[in-house]
Amino acid sequence: MNWLYRQRAALEKQLFPARAQRWRRWKQHDPANATAIDHALLAEFLHRHVRLMPDGSSRVAYGEVPPADVDRLDRYLSICAALPISSYNRAEQFAFWANVYNAATVRLVLAHYPLASIRRIGLVPIWLGGGPWNRAVITVEGFALSLNDIEHRVLRRNWRDPLIHFAVNCASLGCPSLRRVPFSGVGLNAQLDAAARAFVNSPRGVRFEPDGIGVCSIYAWFREDFGDSDAGIVSHLQRYAASPLAERLAQMPRVVGHHYDWHLNDAASAPS
Repeated sequence: MNWLYRQRAALEKQLFPARAQRWRRWKQHDPANATAIDHALLAEFLHRHVRLMPDGSSRVAYGEVPPADVDRLDRYLSICAALPISSYNRAEQFAFWANVYNAATVRLVLAHYPLASIRRIGLVPIWLGGGPWNRAVITVEGFALSLNDIEHRVLRRNWRDPLIHFAVNCASLGCPSLRRVPFSGVGLNAQLDAAARAFVNSPRGVRFEPDGIGVCSIYAWFREDFGDSDAGIVSHLQRYAASPLAERLAQMPRVVGHHYDWHLNDAASAPS
């Protein structure tokens, strides 16, 4: 990456912890527990308000959400807060945390809508650490957790799986799409693979520049999760790339920059 791209990545990394942070308390799980968590309330909300775009991405019709469906989302988060999540198996836990992150993010946007970007939510300017990621959004098993806690201290720390970044949605056009159905413990690996393939094979994941490839800023912010090298990033891309992207990556494997669109993933602003 050239100097300008490195400087921008360094600035934006201040929004999120680049390294997964230790919180061993959330390693607890019960592999013998086959109970499935009910995400029906979230499923109803997503089905009603997530719109699929012609390019394969999704947007949320925030402006069309009635009070009854805001209450539905609140009830879902309240049910999640009451679950003894440490007693579930790992797949159910992963799906739980990803769904809670996404539901809490949508709820935050609804509480401040209309707005142009989720980065506008916060008590201080974004360059001073503002934004919604460090405020508590849910209390689980007596612990108050923020969005950063869920992503970086629970998911990234305990799963060490780069596909986490395709599961959580930060309400921006540049990030992997919010699914129209919640994640579930059953079939979780296939769901994550599908999310990664959809993103990698879109312009949000990879763009070709004259002297190399531009990748989503997720690969710069969380470089360590993708092998901590350009080669590791390209290897990840090749794993999920379909033809002809795979062939082009083989011919031009040099990462020269990154991109991200922080505009809100609002269906109201979608091209007609």
